[in-house]
Amino acid sequence: MRSRSDRIRQAVSFELIGLAAVTPFGAWLYGFPLFDMGAISVISSLVATCWNYLFNRVFDGTLQRMNGHTGKTTPLRILHAVLFEAGLLSILLPVFSWWLGLGLLESFVVQMSFALFYTVYTFVFTWGYDRLFPDPGARTA
Repeated sequence: MRSRSDRIRQAVSFELIGLAAVTPFGAWLYGFPLFDMGAISVISSLVATCWNYLFNRVFDGTLQRMNGHTGKTTPLRILHAVLFEAGLLSILLPVFSWWLGLGLLESFVVQMSFALFYTVYTFVFTWGYDRLFPDPGARTA
């Protein structure tokens, strides 16, 4: 299993890279002022950082108990990314709606585009992170 400091490094680097990519793109795509998109992105990033730490700890703990290791196959990586984003979407939907002054349906559409981006990003980032900083408890999968 990963150490606490490794999990913090993973969560913070994930959010910083994601924030740098999604803020200007989201402002351009939806026509929101950069400040508003930046603010909601930072709020989302803070919530997502906490969710990332908690979710990955539970997910890896479950793998460790079920399999005796934390190695992830491609299907498990896909499940990991989808479950992470579904949980985050549930948490952030009302925040997006309130901050951007959107109805829940409009907010859902904006969030779905972010979720799609972050689902792919989560898969790629986590795979790359696991290669750059191997989990000592993982087996090659």
